[in-house]
Amino acid sequence: MSVDESRESETGPVPAGPTGAAGEWEGLAEQARALADGRVTSVALVQRSLARIAATQSSVNAFRRVRAEAATAEAEAADRRLAAGERLPLLGVPVAVKDDTDVAGEPTAFGCAGDFPPKARDAEVVRRLRAAGAVIVGKTNACELGQWPFTEGPAFGETRNPWHLAHTPGGSSGGSAAAVAAGLVPAALGTDGAGSVRIPAAWTHLVGIKPQRGRISTWPDAESFQGITGIGPLARTVEDAALLLDVASGNHTGDLHRPPVIGAREAAGRDPGRLRIALSWKPAFTGTSTPLHPEVRVAVTGLARTLARLGHHVEAAEPDYGLVGLSFVPRATAGVGEWAARVPDRALLDPRTREAARLGRLLGGPVLRRARAAEKRQQERIGALFGPYDVLLTPTTATPPPRVGTFAKLNGWRTDQAMIAACPYAWPWNVLGWPGVSVPVGFSTGGLPLGAQLLGPAHTEPRLISLAAQLQDDLRWHERRPAGHPVTG
Repeated sequence: MSVDESRESETGPVPAGPTGAAGEWEGLAEQARALADGRVTSVALVQRSLARIAATQSSVNAFRRVRAEAATAEAEAADRRLAAGERLPLLGVPVAVKDDTDVAGEPTAFGCAGDFPPKARDAEVVRRLRAAGAVIVGKTNACELGQWPFTEGPAFGETRNPWHLAHTPGGSSGGSAAAVAAGLVPAALGTDGAGSVRIPAAWTHLVGIKPQRGRISTWPDAESFQGITGIGPLARTVEDAALLLDVASGNHTGDLHRPPVIGAREAAGRDPGRLRIALSWKPAFTGTSTPLHPEVRVAVTGLARTLARLGHHVEAAEPDYGLVGLSFVPRATAGVGEWAARVPDRALLDPRTREAARLGRLLGGPVLRRARAAEKRQQERIGALFGPYDVLLTPTTATPPPRVGTFAKLNGWRTDQAMIAACPYAWPWNVLGWPGVSVPVGFSTGGLPLGAQLLGPAHTEPRLISLAAQLQDDLRWHERRPAGHPVTG
């Protein structure tokens, strides 16, 4: 194995201690099993989740909307169904979704200020969660139209990292990540348009899966952000993330992208075999300096050593990214423009959002069409790596999580430069539409979580999930919790 020799980074908070009888079932799969066996009620789990949300809303601030009354009624109904012998994958289990996902009776503000009307019907993914029996306890905070790797804004305040409240949990799915990391829900859905599931997973010590494009329906949008954004799970364990992925997966008749069905949870229990893994440190070209924080290099190097010890062949190799960024920018800014057009009062949008929407209009039409037409060539060029290799290993981010407020007063250009410098590794996979999994790799000397991503070509979620599960069995990252969380109640 060819990796840099360097010392191990110091670890962060100590593992959480026992949480008592009321806190025995913290994982998604654990809760589902306990409910099916009659060892706990849905009302008890949902009330505990709602109490934890209330206890942390002034500090962590993970939720934009809390469905306390509706969720309690749904839990009571789930208990009646369980008592009658009905069994579904998540019957009675509390989960959360991001504030860009429609839930009937709730507004979808996607981080924006203003008076948004309640939605008349569920998004397809929420319909599937309900069909599996899940109880939606609320909608989690996201930065404005999902543009940035932090979760802050005048519409809802600052969402903070449960591992260190002075720091961001990342974004744009920071609310979902914070909710899971703080033990408010066992798992949650986010969306990933440039790493927005993987980045907060890395910065909150979670597993985050960006599935193949179209694996989870984005309906009522046929595709989201010109195809670069998809929905994915955040959880403490690979099994929980895979279970939520299986339940949420599937398509609406109006979807533009329909990948073949996979069995994610089955893959989580399967040995991955001996894999050829390329370790890459070089991000795609952006024209911005992207120095890698030394503690991130140390942590990812340690993961590469672990993979080699587990029997995999690991060596340094770099994909040929070319100028993939020229395809990303038109698609991303067009998506911002499409969402901005839905906002009731555009005057309330962040000036950076209005700039991005204007750029999206300028880059629409022929430029956008060329950007989309280039995708197949980009897949062929970057995908050439997956002849000699099965998996690409990179850092998820170039830095530990920044402090809250780091980006707050920057203009659009400086915000772009700062976020590219912090998060240069994730976004090319959104252009390609291919799957990736972020896994925890330890902590900085300041106790801040760090992550690495396992990336593959089209439709390789099962391979990536199997490999992530093997790593979890060895490293036991799920046994570590933030100090003081979960809040008992």
